[in-house]
Amino acid sequence: MQVARAVAVAASPSASGAEVGSGVSAVPDELDEQTLVVRAQEGDARAFEQLARRHQDALYRLAVRVMGDRAEAEDALQEALLDAWRRIGRFRGESAFSTWMYRIVTNRCLGMLRKRRPVPVEEVDAAPAPAQDSPERAAERDAGMAALHRALAALPDDLRVCWVLREVEGQGYAEIAQITGATEDAVRGRIHRARTRLAEAMRSWR
Repeated sequence: MQVARAVAVAASPSASGAEVGSGVSAVPDELDEQTLVVRAQEGDARAFEQLARRHQDALYRLAVRVMGDRAEAEDALQEALLDAWRRIGRFRGESAFSTWMYRIVTNRCLGMLRKRRPVPVEEVDAAPAPAQDSPERAAERDAGMAALHRALAALPDDLRVCWVLREVEGQGYAEIAQITGATEDAVRGRIHRARTRLAEAMRSWR
């Protein structure tokens, strides 16, 4: 996974059209997020790099689940990080920084999805098999996970994004509404429809 490279590229002074202030300064690891945001808005590329690294695992996980492909998720995340670095001056703190980043990654993923179809089915982040599992049990579990990934890939983009944010990332309805730009009622409806479709698709695996 080249997420670390993506963070470094996004945080490089040349990636931003704005004048860079302290882009090469060292940033203490213990700085709080608000301070890092302020320093990044002042042009400190290292501060932005530290912000991105703090959130990169969750952002990458979101991108993989939405895109259905690790390589395309990495591309989407790198572009999203570049977007975030260029727009960091526009962040006003009206939502959590993580929510702001989720929205940028989500929008970048959806933009890429609109340019290609269908969503590929790639088995990602499967839980490791318990040591005591028999080969038959392990094969059954793997087949069930593959079926879930196919069902998830078959969901409309808006349903899949809301389901991933809720069920995988643990975001609240209000946060998902901020990320997607939808109302809370719309988010609840999308998640309900996603759950219904997935339950129907997985009925034979119960």
